[in-house]
Amino acid sequence: MNYILFDGPFRNNLLPFTFTRPVADIRVGILTIREKWENYLEYTTTTITEDYLADKYPMVEMEHNIMINASFLPNKELVEIIKGLEENQAVFKDEDVVAFFTKENQENIDLESFEAIEYLDDVLKIENTWDIFSKNGLAIEDDFELLTKGRQSQPIPETTVAFNRKDIFIEEGAKLPLCSLNAENGPIYIGKDTEIMEGSMIRGPFALCEGATVKMAAKIYGPTTVGPYSKVGGEINNSVLFGYSNKGHDGFLGNSVLGEWCNLGADTNNSNLKNNYAEVRLWNYETENFARTGLQFCGLMMGDHSKCGINTMFNTGTVVGVSANIFGSGFPRNFVPSFSWGGSSGFSTYLTKKAFEVAKVVMSRRNIEFTEQDAAILEHVFEETKRFRGD
Repeated sequence: MNYILFDGPFRNNLLPFTFTRPVADIRVGILTIREKWENYLEYTTTTITEDYLADKYPMVEMEHNIMINASFLPNKELVEIIKGLEENQAVFKDEDVVAFFTKENQENIDLESFEAIEYLDDVLKIENTWDIFSKNGLAIEDDFELLTKGRQSQPIPETTVAFNRKDIFIEEGAKLPLCSLNAENGPIYIGKDTEIMEGSMIRGPFALCEGATVKMAAKIYGPTTVGPYSKVGGEINNSVLFGYSNKGHDGFLGNSVLGEWCNLGADTNNSNLKNNYAEVRLWNYETENFARTGLQFCGLMMGDHSKCGINTMFNTGTVVGVSANIFGSGFPRNFVPSFSWGGSSGFSTYLTKKAFEVAKVVMSRRNIEFTEQDAAILEHVFEETKRFRGD
């Protein structure tokens, strides 16, 4: 059986992160959504996504296919039902389709004519940007069980203070010579070839993915995920960094999500609580307005390749698009469009030629090529977001 992950109806609610990736490649917990499904299915998946992303994330269709809504996170029971799907059958959770069976070149798919299998148990679903951090604790717990079941952790160093050791798992090559790990409120996963420098204090749920670094004397409160090859320092609370992003210095990041290739300058701080304790609203690209989150705590949503200078201050509920460059004193507005250059005193357009020059340098430092596919995706985002910049 062939398995294909599709973006589903919540793709626009997950912008700016889905400007540059399918829903399936969002990281929540330890793994990306795609990695979770592939671990459960024991099968490589492909993707149905936006046309401009398809070259980098192609679909492979075979004679028999099962389409899976990538907004849903897998669990053992759900996967067993999906694996057993037959022709003209579909799995639903409430009003949302979770998965359905198709044949190659089946052009007209009328799900109302399918036999509906209702999934009644709880399942995690990522349908808004803020779900990435607010559901991160549950996702870390699920991934921790998936990745560590039946395996033996590397030993915890004698110089490391550890609480609830059974819920701490350390992969090969990790270095953590003199830190504090408290897994009493949730598991702690320390990935392959990572480093937690001296004096750092970490509370679970926490995931440090492969090659990532926690710098000296960092204070990290869960549920927090530091994606592959990212570097973090200072104070962090309930945040997710997708990968290859840096918050390497003092400053506070809370209830926030950073995409890939982001960099926060030294002493950058974000607010995650309004002065009047009111519900936080976040920019919604589909309605082109600020949407209710139902949350009292909500910080910064920053798309891929965006960066800010030293001492930057972000207001509660700020959304920054792709390839923005923010600097200067004062608070920038709480919606910064993609390819914006400036700060509280105003913005100009960050031209793709300059943005690409920076991306090439940044990515080459990690021995990753900035490809023509990457450039084409960012060119599309530049054109698609012109109206928000007023170009």
